[in-house]
Amino acid sequence: MKIKSIEPIAICLPMLKPVIMAGEEVRQADNVMVRVETDAGLVGWGEAASAPTMTGETIESIVSAVHFLESTLRGRDPQDIEGALHAMDGRMYGNHSAKAAIEIALHDITGRVTGKPVHALLGEKKRSRMPLLAVVGGGDFDGDLRDAEKKKAAGFTAYKIKVGIDTAAKDAERTRAVCQVLGGGMLISADANQGFDAAGAREYVRAVKGSGLNFFEQPVKAEDLDGMAAAAAVDASIAIGADEGIHSLADIQRHHDHKAARGVSLKCIKLGGLRGLVAAGRLCGTLGMSVNVSCKTGESSVACAAALHAASVLPNIDWGLTLTHTALGEDVTAQPIPTAKGHVELVDHPGLGVDVDEDRVRRHRVPIAVRSVA
Repeated sequence: MKIKSIEPIAICLPMLKPVIMAGEEVRQADNVMVRVETDAGLVGWGEAASAPTMTGETIESIVSAVHFLESTLRGRDPQDIEGALHAMDGRMYGNHSAKAAIEIALHDITGRVTGKPVHALLGEKKRSRMPLLAVVGGGDFDGDLRDAEKKKAAGFTAYKIKVGIDTAAKDAERTRAVCQVLGGGMLISADANQGFDAAGAREYVRAVKGSGLNFFEQPVKAEDLDGMAAAAAVDASIAIGADEGIHSLADIQRHHDHKAARGVSLKCIKLGGLRGLVAAGRLCGTLGMSVNVSCKTGESSVACAAALHAASVLPNIDWGLTLTHTALGEDVTAQPIPTAKGHVELVDHPGLGVDVDEDRVRRHRVPIAVRSVA
C-alpha cells in the first residue's frame, strides 16, 4: 500500500461564541484539514489550526507547506511514519503544524489498516477517562462568572481563566471572583498567553495569592525565561506553566533547568505531531513536570481525537486535557467526540476513531491560492 495523494483543505468553522485572549480574539476557527489517500482507496485525516502567534503558521502557509511536502511522501508506505517524519524534515525546516497534520493522518490510516486505535500505536494506555480543562475566556467580568457557574454545574473539575487581557490588577480581581465561584477541590489555572510584562506577571501572582489558583500559564513572552522564573519565585503555591515557549524537547529541558516552569502545555502543532507530543510528555514525566495536553482554540474532533489518544498514554496529565471542538458551532464529523460531566472517554475504535463528513469539510472550505515551488 502506498500514499496516492495528500490534499490540504483550508476551512473556516463557526464558533459558538468568541474566545478573548491576550493579543487574539478567536471569532472563527481557521484550520487546515489534511486528507491522505492510499492506492487502496483508504483515507486518513489530520488537522492543524492557524496559530501565527504560537507557531508562526497560517492556513495559507500550512496549505503551501503540505503541497510542498506531498512529492516527498507520495509513493511511500503510509505505515512508515518515522520514515515520513525524517523525509519531511529533510525536505523542509520547521512548519510543525503542517507536518503534524500529515503525521496525524498517517496514524489514522495505520490504525485503520491494523485495526488498532491510534493510542495503541503510541504506547501503553494509562487512562481511559480524562478530566477536561474548561476555558473561561470571554474577558467580561460578569459573563465569566456566569460561564464558570454554568460549567461547574455541568460537572467540570478543571478550569483555565484567560487573563493578560486587562491590567494585572483587574485580571487578578476577575480571577479571584471566578475562583470564589468555583470553590475548593477544583484544578484552576490562568493563562496570560504572553500578555503581561515581567512586572505585571509578578503583580498578578501577588494579587491572586491564596485565591485557590493552582497554576499560571505563559505569563510573559515565550523567550523571557528570566521573567517566567521571577514570576515563579513570587509564590511557590502557584506553579508557572509554559505554552508558547515549548516547541521542542530542548525547550522543556531549558525551562526546567532555568526554574522558569513547573509544567507545560503540549500541542501537536507545536511539536510536529503525535510522536513529538508523546516524547515531550515522557520527558516531562522524567523531569517531574506537570502536563496539560491541549488543542488550539477551535480545532475539530479530528485534532481533538489525536490529542485524546496521546493523552491516554502519557505518564501524567495532572493539569488536564483541553479539547476545543465543543466550542464549535459545527464540527467536521457527523458525530463529534462525546463529552459528559466535564470528562471524556477514550475513543477505542481503529485509527482516530472519528469519521469525517466530507460534505461538511467542503461546505466550510476556504479557497487558498498556492504558488508552486520547486
